[in-house]
Amino acid sequence: MFERLEKFQLVLLAIILAFGIFSAAKYVSNSMSRGGITVTGSANEIVKSDSGKLSFEIQIQAKTKSDAYKILQSQLPVVQNYLKDKGIQNINVKNYNGYYSYKYNSLTRDYTNEVDFYRLSQPVDVTSDDVNKIKEISLDIQNLLNQGVDINVTQTAYFYSKLSDLKVKLLEEATNDAKQRASAMLKATHNKVGKIQSVNMGVFQITQVDSTDVSDMGINDTSSIDKKVTAVANVVFKIK
Repeated sequence: MFERLEKFQLVLLAIILAFGIFSAAKYVSNSMSRGGITVTGSANEIVKSDSGKLSFEIQIQAKTKSDAYKILQSQLPVVQNYLKDKGIQNINVKNYNGYYSYKYNSLTRDYTNEVDFYRLSQPVDVTSDDVNKIKEISLDIQNLLNQGVDINVTQTAYFYSKLSDLKVKLLEEATNDAKQRASAMLKATHNKVGKIQSVNMGVFQITQVDSTDVSDMGINDTSSIDKKVTAVANVVFKIK
């Protein structure tokens, strides 16, 4: 009786093992048929900005608000003439900002209610398609100090207007790069790259030409005239 039971157990075990092997083989076959390969491709291009913007402030300090405004009225034409002589036509004079500064009492270590001076800042933006001219002015405008005008440059920015079209082109090139990489990886396994199953576009990195910086949120450099635009595409290919 025990011998029969042992034989029955052996037969049952053999059936279970055979079924497991069959199922595993079927699973591997199905995985291969549904199999894909995920590859990251990239492409980049160096472009030159086609417009620029310079932002600066005329800074004035006077005893009263009225005095500060009078000084501004005399200095603003000097700045505007300077810019026009440099060939700049797009000059945007914004609303000025100002505040009173009060005298400090060193004995009580506190500020008094007595006005020390009034500080006025006049923001000005200039734009031009000549990016080299914007750069030149950003470096030279401080010389207005020789004419009694205190200038504080707050930003110099450069832009590329055809960025949208370039992104489409680079995405296509990045996808082709991913296909070439997938083909090289599959060559050793005697498989071939099939149809694209999915494409996930990564963020674009717009950096200085010699920069290797990357960010999950993307980088948008506006400080340099020449820029490197990099696109990344994560592509899943079917395996043939």
